[in-house]
Amino acid sequence: MGLPEPGRGGGAGTPDDLLAALISGGVVVLDGGLATQLEAQGNDLADPLWSARLLLEAPGEITRAHLAFYRAGARIATTASYQATFEGFAGRGIDHAGAIDLFRRSVALASGARAKWRAEREPGDEDRLLVAASIGPYGALLANGTEYRGRYGRTVAQLRAFHRERLEVLASTEADLLACETIPELEEGIALVELLEATPGARGWLSFSCADGAHLRSGASVAEAFALAERSTHVLAVGVNCTAPEHVDELVARARDATSKPLVVYPNSGEGWDAATRRWLRAGGPTVDGTAARRWIAAGASIVGGCCRVTPGQIAAVAAAVARPAPGTQGAPGTRGRWPGDAGPDGRIDA
Repeated sequence: MGLPEPGRGGGAGTPDDLLAALISGGVVVLDGGLATQLEAQGNDLADPLWSARLLLEAPGEITRAHLAFYRAGARIATTASYQATFEGFAGRGIDHAGAIDLFRRSVALASGARAKWRAEREPGDEDRLLVAASIGPYGALLANGTEYRGRYGRTVAQLRAFHRERLEVLASTEADLLACETIPELEEGIALVELLEATPGARGWLSFSCADGAHLRSGASVAEAFALAERSTHVLAVGVNCTAPEHVDELVARARDATSKPLVVYPNSGEGWDAATRRWLRAGGPTVDGTAARRWIAAGASIVGGCCRVTPGQIAAVAAAVARPAPGTQGAPGTRGRWPGDAGPDGRIDA
């Protein structure tokens, strides 16, 4: 796992180097919902492997989706390995070696999109671009919504064993860091921190899925979860994702009280999922946009993006808020983006 110089491939880097890269510009823009963009491109993800199915069947679509977010102003692309597991691939008849190849492919596709975007950018534009290898929770394997409830009934040791080899494989790739994300329970957070510490070269962020402003999906205290970051020099940032945006302000405040580490926030769009009709329902509450991003940045967030149902157009609005922040906040010089109300890369206008 190496730290790339602008315009180059991976190179040797220490956790401190990578941390400096993440926060040296003030705020770093993360991508949005990869599966959301894949569906917008016409791909059917109704499958237990979800977006990981396209690693097998349509890898070019994944590169295309990553590129859409880079073009929108994201500086970090998160790979299509969230739902990729040895067990899940085995259910499709893919052997152990084949699964490892697919884990590596997920990183190569994001790296390929990064190379394409570097080639498109203006000469002299050297904003650092990163690839984060996604490590989804144990519940993602079950594909039954357990990741939004937690309480797996698994011990820390069992969860550590489940995640170990996939984390080791992804840590050995050219990905710049690991995104241990959508974690619904404390035991899984502990297991992942222990693995990051024990795996040579592994470093990344720890991001929890929360039920409200004070609790993980499992009901555990978010303060206790955020405090896990202090135990590891290999946890570079900690925060929340796959969480309703209405809870993010309180969660950022609680995280800032619990840890000195940089904070990462990438909530869902604010829409609700109707399991009976299998469709998303528009909500009238908060969403991911430039106004919200400026507020989260002012509260202390260093890495800001979106999760489910967050589009490249919304990430463009976040990037604009970072590039031209509200008075009293620090933005990242050179970050490309648009103000809310401007046309996004897909031609849509976001409120």
